[in-house]
Amino acid sequence: MSFASDVRRGLTAKPKSLPPRYFYDALGSALFTAICNLPEYYVTRAEEHILLTHRADIMHTIGGPLRMVELGSGDSRKTRLLIEAVLAQQTQLDYLPIDIDPNVLNEAGRRLAADFRGLTIRAVCSEFAAAADALRAHPAPAGVKTVVLFLGSTIGNLDEVEAVSMLSSIRGALAPTDALFLGADLKKAKRILEPAYDDALGVTAAFNLNLLQRINRELGGHFRLNQFAHLAFYDEERGRIEMHLAAREPQRVRIDALDLEVSFDNGETIHTENSYKYDPRQIETIASRSGFGVAKWWTDSETRFADFLLVPR
Repeated sequence: MSFASDVRRGLTAKPKSLPPRYFYDALGSALFTAICNLPEYYVTRAEEHILLTHRADIMHTIGGPLRMVELGSGDSRKTRLLIEAVLAQQTQLDYLPIDIDPNVLNEAGRRLAADFRGLTIRAVCSEFAAAADALRAHPAPAGVKTVVLFLGSTIGNLDEVEAVSMLSSIRGALAPTDALFLGADLKKAKRILEPAYDDALGVTAAFNLNLLQRINRELGGHFRLNQFAHLAFYDEERGRIEMHLAAREPQRVRIDALDLEVSFDNGETIHTENSYKYDPRQIETIASRSGFGVAKWWTDSETRFADFLLVPR
């Protein structure tokens, strides 16, 4: 699907929605990097703590020799901690980052290549949903196992049915000795979760509103950003953070490239993202339904986040 067709579909639906993958144009990717440094956004710090504290055990459990494939690699900030650990036990490493933003891929690849001797980078500009195709198009050499990294809490953007479908697709492209290293945000109090998606500086609000600005830039939209408010809340029953853009008043917005005019009632929202939170049993269930077993998992000192090593069954 294209950006234009997804915008048309999402803004003519009831309720209105836009896929979160469109957050990540050049500006959106830069804003997300800023979010990762916010005091409220614990996710990146928690996973970095896991990788720094447990990477020797993680690498020992995975074994080798190996190559790394990363879904939604972004700036590869956390990945370099694992790259260091791998290159401490083997002299060469093939790294296949997959990301939707070519600018981020190029910049991250440039920095990694400068920092790590023995690292070969084969970047793929694609949505992470196409990971199975990338794995089949770039098979590992004989005797080398593949570990697929899905760091951060991106799995939370998918509901359970979607998560099982995606992980099943990846499982179908892996050999029996390969593995998937999956990050997942754990369930916790609303007082911790909600500020992580609605920070005091308004960076997450800008990240969310950039979706409308992207429609303006790329599709000739006429959204007035000051007429929409960022909305983020934790739905305890569904176990997920929801992000929306809420109309501040009744309005009609034209999108020239689509020859479309979209009406909004006062308070009507565009649903832009879900971020599901898990307990370890839920991850075990999703893994099992996808053809994986949980070999081991690690958490940070405050049990806010966990990384799971999934192996084919």
